[in-house]
This record gives sequence, structure tokens and C-alpha cells, in this order.
Amino acid sequence: MEIADLPDLIARLPRDQRARFERIFDVQLEHGHLVLPDSMREWTVHRFGSPQDVEHQAIVRVTNTHTWEGAIFNPLRGRRPMLTRSTTHTAPVEDIFADPARNTAADTFGRVRGAHCITTSNIARWDAHCSVLIFDQADPLAFTREHLRDYFRTTVQWAERAHQDDSSARYLIWTWNGGTAGGASVPHAHAQLGLARHKHYAMVEGLRRAALAYRSRYGTTYFDDLLAVHDDAGLGFHAAGQRGFVSLTAVRAKDTWIMGQAFDDTLADALHHVLRAYVDHAGMRGFDVAVLMPPLFPAAQQPGTFGAPGAEDWAGFPVIARVVDRGHPDALSSDVGAMDIFAQRVIPDDPYLAQATLARSIPAQSPAW
Repeated sequence: MEIADLPDLIARLPRDQRARFERIFDVQLEHGHLVLPDSMREWTVHRFGSPQDVEHQAIVRVTNTHTWEGAIFNPLRGRRPMLTRSTTHTAPVEDIFADPARNTAADTFGRVRGAHCITTSNIARWDAHCSVLIFDQADPLAFTREHLRDYFRTTVQWAERAHQDDSSARYLIWTWNGGTAGGASVPHAHAQLGLARHKHYAMVEGLRRAALAYRSRYGTTYFDDLLAVHDDAGLGFHAAGQRGFVSLTAVRAKDTWIMGQAFDDTLADALHHVLRAYVDHAGMRGFDVAVLMPPLFPAAQQPGTFGAPGAEDWAGFPVIARVVDRGHPDALSSDVGAMDIFAQRVIPDDPYLAQATLARSIPAQSPAW
């Protein structure tokens, strides 16, 4: 028995037991495919054991449809290259992203090349449509406004290609683990792209449903009120014409939200202002970024399925860019502990200091830097 067998196990349960399971959990078995260049096959055998296992991967996504907790399982990810203190202290680390055409895989529909980046298929996937956006600039702290604009534009082109390949893939998420402290397994700067099928990722769906419940109860838009209460608390700011705040319910230090209308240049500019403020004026060296958004493409006509037309209401849900500080790369201890995982997050940072950094560092009119 392995996790990829879970859908078959559920199907074989007696009717009452299966009904009980399915009223709590939604299980999706996805299959991701990529194309390995010949130059990677020997390395793949050494690292993963089988090129076939890498080129055709099974991913299981389990979502609790009551709490909107979720997990994505792909045991192959446990075999991906990871930096350790011994490797970084004893020998130079090879930059496998320096030559993407030779050292990375391609999506089955090819690569997308931007002015400052290129896509590659994720070698150890967390979704069927799951790619890496490799930045030409290897240093995760050396980004510019034009870089971020290009990263967003290239991502949209990749998502369009993926959607053309699979019309059920509609839900885009964009994440960036900034440096090894941010969780990057390869030091060369890169973002992660996912285009989910059938429904959004669990935390995004949970946020949507919380906003719907709020609107139903109070008759106002949750995200407008969220901005307003943070303004009232002195934690709001503006960047590139976008509103944002430093969160009172932070997941990590400097948890900063930017509310945009689209995954576009304007949001890229606002994100650039926030990141540069924290890197240049608050000493941030490791970070995580995510952009959460409604479905990028309209639903296919599939009545009766989760996510079919009429089943989802995304009205009032903005495009949200979030930033958190993950601490210094040289720290010996993790910035996440048992309280954060099991009880309530403990944040070793004052949100008002973060807001003051933004207020001091971002020009009032947020011109291009």
C-alpha cells in the first residue's frame, strides 16, 4: 500500500464507510509529465533511480472540505537534491540552474522564455502542472522592478500554455522561496508555478469560503473590511497604487499583504517596493512570497463536478501578494516550532516596526525604482 493507492482503497470501501470518508475528504489523484534531456538521465538514475518515475509522476492531493486543511503527497520529492551544512562547508555547490537547457527538464508543451527568466518542469512535482521559473539573476536579493514584471508576464504565458494543454487546469498559484532560509532547495533564485485542476489549493479555497461566510453574515466584503481594520490599527500602507497591510494574524515575521486587482505589472511593482524595503532597510535575507488569486481561466462546462459553473463564487476576492521573513540563512535553528505547527503561531517580530519600514522606505506616490 502506498499513497497513490488511496483512491482505489476508498473505492473498495463498503458503501457506508466510503460515504463517511467522502463527506470529510476530497481526494484527487493527479499525473504529472515532463521531458528529461539526455544530459540529465545519468544524474536522474543516480538521484531518483528511474527516469520513467520522474517523467511520469503520481501526485495525491487530499483536502478536508470542512476545515480546508490539505496535504499534497509525492514521495519522489523526498529524493530531490537538498543542501546540507556538510555540503556547503566542504565543497562548492554546483549551480544546476545556470544551464537550464542541459540540467533541467521541460514541460511536455515546451518552455517559455522571458526577458529575464525561463520555465522548466519541476523534477519532483507537487501537482500535475507544476513548473519552476528560473531567474537569470542567480542572487535572490538582486531583483529589480523589471525582473518582477517579467516573472509575472512569463508566468501568465506558461499558465496559458498549460491550460491549452489541459482545460481543467485553471487555478494558478505563484510562490517564491527566497534563498535557502526561505526553503529553496537550489540556491539559484527561482519561483514555483502551479496550475491546479478541479479546485483551488486548500488554503486559498478556505480563504474564499471564509470570505463568503463573512459576506453572508455581515453584508460587507471581507477583504475591504480586512484592509480597513488594519488601517484603523495603524498597520496599513500603499505601494504602487495598491493597498496593503502588515497582518495582525501573521504566519511568520513581517507577514505583509498586498491587495491587487490582477496578476500584472502594477502588482509586480507593489511587490517590488515591499521586498526592496525589507531587504534594503530591514535586513531581510530569507523570505517567502506567494500570489493567491481567483481562477485564471473560466470553468469548462462540466455540470455536477466540483468547480463547475455556478459552484464557486469569487466575487470580491482580490489578487493577493504575501511576503514573510524567514530569518537569516546562517541561523542554526528553524524559525518554525511545535507551537506554530500544532497550536498558534508565535511571531518574534513587531508588525509596527515592519509597517514603519514600509512607510519610511516606499515613496508616497510609489514611482518606479
